[in-house]
Amino acid sequence: MSEPSEDFDPESREEREVAAEAAGDRSDFLSLMGHAYRGELGRTSSWRTRIDRTTNWAVVVTASLLTWTFSSASRPHYVLLIGLVMLSVFLGIETRRYRTFDVWRSRVRLLEENVFANALDPEGVEQSNWRALLSEDLREPTIKMPAVEAVSRRLRRVYAPLVSVLVAAWVVRLTVFTAAGNGVVATASVGPIPGALVLALVGGFYVVVIALTVRRAPRRAKGEMQAAEDAEEWK
Repeated sequence: MSEPSEDFDPESREEREVAAEAAGDRSDFLSLMGHAYRGELGRTSSWRTRIDRTTNWAVVVTASLLTWTFSSASRPHYVLLIGLVMLSVFLGIETRRYRTFDVWRSRVRLLEENVFANALDPEGVEQSNWRALLSEDLREPTIKMPAVEAVSRRLRRVYAPLVSVLVAAWVVRLTVFTAAGNGVVATASVGPIPGALVLALVGGFYVVVIALTVRRAPRRAKGEMQAAEDAEEWK
């Protein structure tokens, strides 16, 4: 390994801003963007894996609870309610991971849209200030997706069906396995908590889930995949 030059001063302005020289050289700039793209893509893939891992936990927990609850008529129904609590916890974890994943995903899309897409079709539309936007985000990374939007997306794509399955299974458990002489309300009780209150809480929880799932607020995260109206042209 060669020794550093005696004239090398890492604290000097020239050395601290050595990367700024790449902005004025086309080949250096494109090479730098290639390395930046691979780095951001690696981060995106890493956070995508974390999101998938949480989803796998939610699916396994749901399947396990359903199997255990319906394996015997003596199984308590409130185990399915514990499953709803666990899904809510997983949803909270996945929402945080999804918002962090969106930071790296948005950078990757910015590079794809303004570097690679423009290289393929120079006549396409690009953002004139994309370099300034990327530079600002690299210096001061920010969460771009509101929490409620992230929750809505994860519910729509994964958690709303899982919650619906558990709620439906809970209703079946109350109605089909009701003890003789007991009504659905009495069977729904959990310890000292009356059945009417349990039914009201579960019903309110499910209404909130459905409301967030069908929520159609303006999209704040730019560049996510959507169904294209002219998909036939690609084929």
